[in-house]
Amino acid sequence: MNTKFYLLAVIALVTALSSIVLAEDKVVRYPRPETLLDQRVEYPLQLLRLAFSKVSGEYELIPTSQVMPQGRALVQLNHGVDVDVVWSMTSTEREFKLLPVRIPIYKGLIGWRLFLVNKQELGHFQDEMSISKLRSFQLVQGHDWPDTQILRANGFNVLGIPSYNSMFAMISRSRVDLFPRSIVEIWAEAESHKANGIVVEPTKVLIYPAALYYFVTPGNTQLSVALEKGLRAALEDGSFDALFQQYHSNLINRARLDKRHKYYLDNPTLPIGTPIKEEQLWFSIKQ
Repeated sequence: MNTKFYLLAVIALVTALSSIVLAEDKVVRYPRPETLLDQRVEYPLQLLRLAFSKVSGEYELIPTSQVMPQGRALVQLNHGVDVDVVWSMTSTEREFKLLPVRIPIYKGLIGWRLFLVNKQELGHFQDEMSISKLRSFQLVQGHDWPDTQILRANGFNVLGIPSYNSMFAMISRSRVDLFPRSIVEIWAEAESHKANGIVVEPTKVLIYPAALYYFVTPGNTQLSVALEKGLRAALEDGSFDALFQQYHSNLINRARLDKRHKYYLDNPTLPIGTPIKEEQLWFSIKQ
């Protein structure tokens, strides 16, 4: 075989293989939601698209081939299998196992918690009450959610269970009293489950510092750098805040936070590296 021809063929093959690898690197898999009614994915996906639009290269976002609950998604992400990015509340444990992009995508609003309750039980919560009284009620949360640790550390009685849908069933059947949910989640969930007698308690809010980040597989610095660069660019040009307001201003107004009794809690799971002092990254009640 002609040596020159052979070398050209090898170069062409290597170039083609490199292109395939690069193309695969641009495919970013996120967890397929647990239910078709789950609207929690819409804003994080739009923010991902916004971030990728601010950096060079074309990224394709696709759901995983199978439904992937958060606990499983985090395990798979840790091993670099089947999923490339997961959005989840941060904790010291999660940052030890995964690579966080330390920009809170909900501007900390994930730590402003209202209650889902059984409509027939509303009368038990209408009056202003001390935090000690509030702690006497049975709460439900995901067994592996950082919120479960946070609430227990603040003296609340929390039942942790693995099934997302089962939590709504427990409220509907009055097997637990309260299901704390963030302002960004609660209204859509209440709407989806109103036929089962589930409503939003109108007088109280729990508040604790909390950040929900994009996490990637440890070692995937290319993706984490691209995400942080894109998010920072979106913050700088105002498109991040515009998207945040588009999705959340009505939800915040609907919560009527100025009318609610506020319970401020500590968050012992918050990692040292959390950018608390970067005010532009956080929602405040003044906004």
